[in-house]
Amino acid sequence: MIDTDILLSIARDFAIAFIVGVCWGVLFGTPKKVLIVAGLLGGLGHCLRFILLELDFGLIMATLTGSVAIGFIGIVAAHRVDNPPVVFTMPACITMIPGMYAYKTMLAGIKITDLSVVDDNPTILITMAHNLTLTMSLLFTLAIGICIAALLFRQTSVKEIEFAKKIERMTHFK
Repeated sequence: MIDTDILLSIARDFAIAFIVGVCWGVLFGTPKKVLIVAGLLGGLGHCLRFILLELDFGLIMATLTGSVAIGFIGIVAAHRVDNPPVVFTMPACITMIPGMYAYKTMLAGIKITDLSVVDDNPTILITMAHNLTLTMSLLFTLAIGICIAALLFRQTSVKEIEFAKKIERMTHFK
């Protein structure tokens, strides 16, 4: 039996990410008729990441999985709503931007300008390096995750994609 607290947490995560995806879609100028797609993709990707984090998959692997899902579903959605995938995949992935780690990196960078802070807390440089590495890794993971689907289907128009035929062509070796 599934715990109701975890289901509520998943639903809350989806709802917040949905709102964030729609809002970023508005800021990016996403057409009104497809704003809901940006929200659904943002909610789905972040929700998948949340579930994988709860299952101890690790932050980077969970983020990669969420962004790959956004990329692939974005390709399918682009075909359905007659818009380029980037219109809704970018606002959707912004829900997973590692803002907290970037903030902690900048804060530590500002603090190390005062030598007395470094004397009081010599681990601040290690903390800053860790947060910087994590921020860069997560940003790289998001970019790669979105691009995987676009790279796999780059030779055809989104309107001409038939997943079964494309996968069959990719698996046939001559």
